[in-house]
Amino acid sequence: MKKAIYTVFILGALFFMSGNVNAQCNTDAFTDACIPKLASGFNFLKAYKIDGQGGSKTKVEYSYVFTKGTQYMINVCATGENTDGIVVSLFDSNRNKVASSKINGQYISAIAYPCNTTGIYYIQYTFDNSTQFCGGSALGFKR
Repeated sequence: MKKAIYTVFILGALFFMSGNVNAQCNTDAFTDACIPKLASGFNFLKAYKIDGQGGSKTKVEYSYVFTKGTQYMINVCATGENTDGIVVSLFDSNRNKVASSKINGQYISAIAYPCNTTGIYYIQYTFDNSTQFCGGSALGFKR
């Protein structure tokens, strides 16, 4: 009898420890929502998942090769229409910040960047005093 109670206790403990304390981040739903929100005239290139793992990650970063003479747009989608706190910043190949969705303390949901130099650019998502750490993003272009 003691062995059966002990086994049930251990299995119960393992069950509770295996669960994730943070709700699952459904980045696919947010990326799917972001694609049609690209501004008129921009063609979809790539979707990015923004999963800050409930606040345990301070940033999520991707890279993409941008081409001179092309204008790029990066938008952010999160719960509702509110993207406050999720900041997208664009860095050139030398890691110089060339654009950000936080301007004078205000958050915008998209940035546009006219590329003057072909090269690798870094798209970085950070969480600035945010209560949400889950979202999606879409990259689009036009010439």
